[in-house]
Amino acid sequence: MSIFTEPVGLSHFLVVGAMLFVCGVICMAVKRNVLGVLLGIELVLNGANLNFVAFGSKQLSPNGMGLDGQYIALFVMVLAAAEAAVALAIALSYYHAHATVDVDRGDELKG
Repeated sequence: MSIFTEPVGLSHFLVVGAMLFVCGVICMAVKRNVLGVLLGIELVLNGANLNFVAFGSKQLSPNGMGLDGQYIALFVMVLAAAEAAVALAIALSYYHAHATVDVDRGDELKG
């Protein structure tokens, strides 16, 4: 049996979700740019969303509906959109004040 003809199970979704999560954490740890850190946060949230949807699938839900994980993922997506809007506004304001978006200079306060 070929790897391409096997059915996709829960473990496949969990592996992809974990890979997204780990890539996001690495991106947040390595990048020194605010936009790179925001990209890492979005990858972490998308990996968590994939796991929520996978665990809320019809195979695992007792009532056969499997919508709980989708509701949580939708809520996380709304929060991520709000977080991205606020973080980009802060980054733009920081860029106007310091002419850089480097997070190493984030501890310098103007006042």
